[in-house]
Amino acid sequence: MNRRQNISVAVIAIGLISTTAGWVVNRSRNRGPEVRLEEVGRRNLVALVTASGNVRPRRTVDISSDVSARVEQLLVREGDDVRAGQVLLRLDPTQFQAALARARAEFSQAQAQASLQEASLLRAKRDHERLEKLSSRDSMLVSLQQLQDATTDVEVARASLDAALHGIEQARASVEEADDRLAKTVFRAPMEGKVTRLQIEEGETVIIGTMNNPGSLILTISDLGVVEIVVQVDETNVPELSIGDSALVKIDAFPKTTFTGQVTEIGNSAIRPASSQAVTGQQAAVDFEVVITLDNPPITLRPDLSATAEIIVDTRTDVTAIPIIALTVRPASDTLSQTSTEENKASNTAIMVGALPTEPEDDGVFRLRGGRASFVPVEVGIAGDEYFEVLSGIEAGDTLVAGPYTAIRQLQAGDRVRRLETPPT
Repeated sequence: MNRRQNISVAVIAIGLISTTAGWVVNRSRNRGPEVRLEEVGRRNLVALVTASGNVRPRRTVDISSDVSARVEQLLVREGDDVRAGQVLLRLDPTQFQAALARARAEFSQAQAQASLQEASLLRAKRDHERLEKLSSRDSMLVSLQQLQDATTDVEVARASLDAALHGIEQARASVEEADDRLAKTVFRAPMEGKVTRLQIEEGETVIIGTMNNPGSLILTISDLGVVEIVVQVDETNVPELSIGDSALVKIDAFPKTTFTGQVTEIGNSAIRPASSQAVTGQQAAVDFEVVITLDNPPITLRPDLSATAEIIVDTRTDVTAIPIIALTVRPASDTLSQTSTEENKASNTAIMVGALPTEPEDDGVFRLRGGRASFVPVEVGIAGDEYFEVLSGIEAGDTLVAGPYTAIRQLQAGDRVRRLETPPT
């Protein structure tokens, strides 16, 4: 075979290969894309709102000091159970005992001063009465000046007695204050619970709080009989929640246990108000605090443990359901005309690349009829984990295009589709 013949054979071979490849491509294209098909059925659906947060006792008391002194005796440790009225610790009472003794001495002195002023008043009254009697017998025996001086002495003595009596009240108040400060060196549990935080050691000095200094937090007592989970819920989910909604709670420290509870509080204001975002100039998530009270919390729970809650906001039993991935949107014109015209293709292509729609859109699914996909508008209800409730549009038994997502996004009404073969396992 000469050179010219070899070239001719090669050209013919290339032509055959190109023709065959084109035929295969066109045949595959005519058969349509491979998609996952699913038959519409009836299911039980549960709509959930998922949020994370922490464990918190419903009632917690932080104990701090109203007096400054050294811790003389610490009678509890962190984790101890305490009963109401139990002594927790004692501060050094020396300075407060001395202050009480000094206040009592001043009180006694005030009482003695009042007794002295009372005696002075009685003497002034007797002198005044004696002068008045003498003057009534003979006006020449007592001068007018003497009577006026005697009257003045009575008034001065009465005022001195009043001042002494006020001094007694002031001294009594000082005694009560000193006694109260001494009593505050002994700390008792305000309620039954567990010591969940202890921030002082024996021998350390506690200080009282001021405007710029919060003072020493000595310990925290928590009532773990009623335990709450405080979660942060996104603003878009808050309208779905109601007081009394059931919840399933997973606590990281108890991975094999699922706890149950109910929603008992829903925040009325955001944890981070939108006004605070204007300061930073950044759009941040707006969350609301939601409180879930656990039904039967174990005694081993601890405050601040991390938790995740699934709040059940709605349920449906035996309803028509479609896969969430099957729901898509198409221009309303696709609903009226189930043909793959160039105009519809251009419109769908604009949607695929993110262009703004020029006409209303319908929510719907692609139903398989005769090997072709037709777009069917549907009305959906609640959403479960993987399925939507369908209120109208399709019925149980219909076959839908249920994936993959890229195929559904590009699919057009009237397109042929092929079942995606699942490789053997």
